Amino acid sequence: MPKVKTSRAAAKRFKASGTGKLIRNKAYKSHILTKKSTKRKRNLRKDIVTDQTNAKVMKKILPYL
Repeated sequence: MPKVKTSRAAAKRFKASGTGKLIRNKAYKSHILTKKSTKRKRNLRKDIVTDQTNAKVMKKILPYL
């Protein structure tokens, strides 16, 4: 049985928590930050657990994570 290749793009964007859930960064934090409030930008810094509908697909393209 050959080894399964990891999607390198996904590997750079997701990491596993201690319980095995996938953690990701929030979007919309790269540019056009002047119109976003300080509170909104602060909340965008936090990591978030990927919801179950996406996590199932991500586990397939991240076989060794």
